[in-house]
Amino acid sequence: MKKKSKYNVAIMGATGAVGEEMLKILEQRHFPVDKLVLLASARSVGKKYTFKGREIAVQELKEDSFVGMDIVLASAGGSISKKFAPCAVKAGAVVIDNTSAYRMDPKVPLVIPEINPEDIKKHQGIIANPNCSTIIMLVPIFPIHQKNRIKRIMVSTYQAASGAGAKAMQELEDQSRDVLAGRPAKKEIFPHQIAFNLFSHNSAVTDNGYNEEEMKMVKETKKIFHDEKIKIVATTVRVSVFRAHSESIYLELSSKPDMKKIQAILSKAPGVKIVDDRKKNYFPMPLEASGQDDVLVGRLREDISDPKGLCLFVAGDQLRKGAALNAVQIAEIIIR
Repeated sequence: MKKKSKYNVAIMGATGAVGEEMLKILEQRHFPVDKLVLLASARSVGKKYTFKGREIAVQELKEDSFVGMDIVLASAGGSISKKFAPCAVKAGAVVIDNTSAYRMDPKVPLVIPEINPEDIKKHQGIIANPNCSTIIMLVPIFPIHQKNRIKRIMVSTYQAASGAGAKAMQELEDQSRDVLAGRPAKKEIFPHQIAFNLFSHNSAVTDNGYNEEEMKMVKETKKIFHDEKIKIVATTVRVSVFRAHSESIYLELSSKPDMKKIQAILSKAPGVKIVDDRKKNYFPMPLEASGQDDVLVGRLREDISDPKGLCLFVAGDQLRKGAALNAVQIAEIIIR
């Protein structure tokens, strides 16, 4: 891509929860946008959004929608990306794809800017954004991995409704109102009642007993870390929280962790904020992570059953760092 003062940007899936967040972040981070095109399905055509004081109407996503575009931020579903991302690349754009369509493609870089920005250079027109749970886990543990190699990760997630989109967040709100009013909860997005409940992540369960979300965390971590030997096991759970995912993480390190050094590493780590006040019993919470760019990390403690173990708890905004922000950060590196 040629160096410019401003760039033509398209958002594919502009009316979804992540697409709307991408629009906000482009403005908040003063991304040098010349022309902005908002793309969605035919039913959303004409819907208007404000960007830098001017109204922009949504256009229908078509194969010829990318003429003149430099960067395409895609978050419209895997099948849509498979169909339209090649059209965008053919038109000369770089696609930053937020779906699972290309994440495990060996020809497509899978990038978290705080971890492997150098992989961006290897792209052939498409760069993949990792799964939200993977991003929120890896941003705080990678700096530890650099100093004291992680041999094994055991993680349990507490994933908000936001991970399933705007309609899922609305379902949580509607169900909560209905249950409190004594009415039955209506289920449309989730297979089970989400209000005042939790359940195993609503992705398909594979032949090995793990669901797709869990296997994404395993496979994506190995690709991003460039480490096939690292051992990972995940349990992913959907909880009745509107926004921001939380994760309980256990790390088996190569050597005994020095807790002062761990604190020092995390205090300097990009994209991380330590929230760890034992006296006040004050640690990361999804409520406080919502709207923040940093991943909150706390509950830092040695494993009392294993001298090489480290426990921590994190919370991160799934719509921002777990999706839209990560994509925009990749775009910022591309234009630099």
